[in-house]
Amino acid sequence: MSEYIVRPARSADVIGIRSLLQPMVEQRILLGKDLAVLYGSVQEFVVAEANGQMIGCGALHVIWEDLGEVRTLLVREDWLHHGVGRAIVDRLEETAVGLGLSRLFCLTFEVEFFGRRGYTPIGEQVVDPDVYSQLLRSGDAGVEEFLDLAHVKPNTLGNTRMLKQL
Repeated sequence: MSEYIVRPARSADVIGIRSLLQPMVEQRILLGKDLAVLYGSVQEFVVAEANGQMIGCGALHVIWEDLGEVRTLLVREDWLHHGVGRAIVDRLEETAVGLGLSRLFCLTFEVEFFGRRGYTPIGEQVVDPDVYSQLLRSGDAGVEEFLDLAHVKPNTLGNTRMLKQL
């Protein structure tokens, strides 16, 4: 395998991000995202590329003053176990620290991967009741998954909610 880089995503990367995402959506591992949503959140993404080809991506979404979510993390199958996922998460965590976040959340099937990076499974109450009531109004699907709301449970079955203190 050749070398790869992890860099901030650009709007020109959105079609590639969607292409990487599509097989995971078809396997019901990740939720699909409309192109408009991907373009609107491109600044949250980093991409990994090798030889000019996208091999992975991930996004950091700010949820609250001290809390963010690692979302849409994926690596092309032929690049699994080459450190690409770790490099993407490392970059997202650096960005989180730069934004002043002290905790990162993820909803994942990859419990071992995130566990090796210091994430631990969490229960239901991660924010105080006032913050919870504010987050209820966000309208963001990821935030609703973080809050473990009943109407998103069909989308999260089998996933583990995990948190890391930065």
